[in-house]
Amino acid sequence: MAKKILVIDDDKDVRDTIVYVLENEGYEAIASEDAEILKTINTVDPGLVIMDNYLTEWKSDANGQQLTKNLKLNRATKHIPVVLISAASNIDEIAKTGLADAFLKKPFDADSLVKIVMQFIK
Repeated sequence: MAKKILVIDDDKDVRDTIVYVLENEGYEAIASEDAEILKTINTVDPGLVIMDNYLTEWKSDANGQQLTKNLKLNRATKHIPVVLISAASNIDEIAKTGLADAFLKKPFDADSLVKIVMQFIK
């Protein structure tokens, strides 16, 4: 059974590319255009979350950094690894402040994506 990876990105092209790469590697990718899915994360039960830092469709002031921090400070979800993705030049600082397990700078290639996923899902 493939480990589930939750992919949250409001850019359809980025989201579809990530899903395509992950599924070709044998993972089960669950895609969402906004972070509303985090409200039901326990029903999804992902082994990893890949989340964009800037979610323009998110209906609050929260961004990926804040949402990641919420996941990591929640006893029920703190065990789920989170990889923040962004084109921001300081994504390393954003990820650290948000308590993310790792980050990936956009644009990224398929090999970099797979390599970072393999750090968390064997």
